[in-house]
Amino acid sequence: MPLHSAAGRRLLLLLAAVATSATAAAAVAAAEANGSSNCTLLPDAEFVRAAFLHVANFKPPLPGRRACRPVRRLRFPSLNLTGPVDWAELGNLSSLLTVNLSGNALQGGIDASFWRAPLLRAVDVSRNDLTGALRFDVDDPSTRLAALNVSGNQFTSVVGLAGLPGLEALDVSRNRIGAAPEGLRNLTKVRRLDLSGNGMAGRFPDDLPPLDGLVSLNISHNNFSGVVPAAAVRRFGQSAFFQAGNALQVVEDAAQSGEKRRKSAAVIALIAAGAAVTAAALAFVAACGLARRRKKKKRKDKDGKAAVWEDEEVVVGAVKVAAAAPVVVLERPLMELTLADLAAATSGFGREVQLAGTGGRSGAAYRAVLPGDLHVVVRVVEGPVAGVGEDDDEAATAAGFRELARLRHPNILPLLGYCIAGKQKLLLFEYMEKGDLHRWLHELPVGSMDTEDIGIDTTDAIEDRKPAGDWPARYRIILGVARGLAFLHQGWAGSGGRPIVHGRLVPTNILLGDDMEPRVSDFLHPSGEAPEGDVYRFGTLVFELVTGQARWNDASTSWARGVIRNRKGINLVDERLLRGGEAGAPEAEKEMAECLQVGFLCTAPAPEKRPTMQQVVGLLKDIRPAPAPVGEPPVAGLTMR
Repeated sequence: MPLHSAAGRRLLLLLAAVATSATAAAAVAAAEANGSSNCTLLPDAEFVRAAFLHVANFKPPLPGRRACRPVRRLRFPSLNLTGPVDWAELGNLSSLLTVNLSGNALQGGIDASFWRAPLLRAVDVSRNDLTGALRFDVDDPSTRLAALNVSGNQFTSVVGLAGLPGLEALDVSRNRIGAAPEGLRNLTKVRRLDLSGNGMAGRFPDDLPPLDGLVSLNISHNNFSGVVPAAAVRRFGQSAFFQAGNALQVVEDAAQSGEKRRKSAAVIALIAAGAAVTAAALAFVAACGLARRRKKKKRKDKDGKAAVWEDEEVVVGAVKVAAAAPVVVLERPLMELTLADLAAATSGFGREVQLAGTGGRSGAAYRAVLPGDLHVVVRVVEGPVAGVGEDDDEAATAAGFRELARLRHPNILPLLGYCIAGKQKLLLFEYMEKGDLHRWLHELPVGSMDTEDIGIDTTDAIEDRKPAGDWPARYRIILGVARGLAFLHQGWAGSGGRPIVHGRLVPTNILLGDDMEPRVSDFLHPSGEAPEGDVYRFGTLVFELVTGQARWNDASTSWARGVIRNRKGINLVDERLLRGGEAGAPEAEKEMAECLQVGFLCTAPAPEKRPTMQQVVGLLKDIRPAPAPVGEPPVAGLTMR
């Protein structure tokens, strides 16, 4: 793969501009006057300055400095930006790919001309104070917009969705939209759709995209009516439909007997309302956390001198269980704890200590500090656990958990302990202070657009972003995750020697230790998939770490594969990795390009053409050679196809 330095790319742009028009020649002359003879001047900085002119807390580009490279990303989440954005100015950014202005206090509406930005693929303006109609006056039916999140605003309507046929993810939840948007039926590629929390009038499924293509759906807390097939309820869950407001009728599948169909047709809005009341009651109980019975019992301490009071029952996942159920901390066998102690350490499993966005498929997770300053995450288990039977034999279940705890690897989050309380099971894991990979890469520190390109002089912001712009750290994460997956795919005694397939390898399931060594988490659920699925998801994770782009899907993965196949992968690299230091050295650029090639191999459309994770580890170690761990066998090499 041919690699070009940043200066080389600028020179190519300059030569192309000179050969194209006299206007470009004038721009070059202006660049030379500013001492930047190899810099093609672009107006992007002025467009950005004008767009945020009336937005408080936004640091604009310094006067007199221009951009040499186009603005591709605008990332300003959770910076307390307040005021109206001139969206029409942002629509002039011809190279703009992604926008993330979520979690601010932006006001006003979004001008429809913003959507004319020709390369725009993903927009997240959730959790602001944007109002009015959300309009898409898009003349070009081939618009590239694939992901849109406007949740948590005050939009009153959505107009022109039919002009966005390539949309794959749409979230307009928690607004004030009174009617189902016209054009939803045209979104044949959409896979994730959230219309909840609007009071939206509509008919199911007539006003929605084809259900066959949807992976997730939520239309709760609206005023939808219509007939919901029982298969749709089983597929998307009752909470996607039966919350306050909806008057939906459930019918059995067509294959069911006529008698069952007649009975199912009788399940009307009254059942939906009853389900909503039940759900609300359960939510209230869960929010209250620790359920206390009036009946108490005395318990002596270990010395037999004092008496304390303890609850007989606590509520875990809306289920009452015995508070005296023992908690086993495997690394500290002498520690005597009960479920009541866990309840006390988690404020009664309260919301204030609940961890959000952990990416887990189990139930809720809570942070707790146990005696001896042991910081843990208590995760409620819902559903089966790999290697642990489904029977009621508590001894067999405990043995399964002990066997799981023996599954140790530097890149796997270890199981520290467990609690079995009747049907409820709780698992204890180490608390990782640095959080998950998504938070580190995309939120902490907060990202920004290419500040060097448009002349923003914010030394503090650049220093804050330095960790996410550290290529050695990103490479270490890539290699560590690969080693963790390879270890799981080898299988273990509790799995009968079969590979453990993660099934949901996403950045929120990659936790980072203080040494920046990644730990793969949430792998205890049997996925029923083949290891090749994990290999594909690892490939998209490599793309995310090298490009800095979030939320990869089949379409964006295919697009990136095309760029890499054309030997232009260096154009995908996160700009933060191309600025100075070790990350900007030719050797580092070569490593980034070769990592993208590994991602290319892992995302091959045919599963049989993907490498094994053991082979991937070997490929990655060859990219940045280091002493190999003792006992690892040599790995056969792979080539680009």
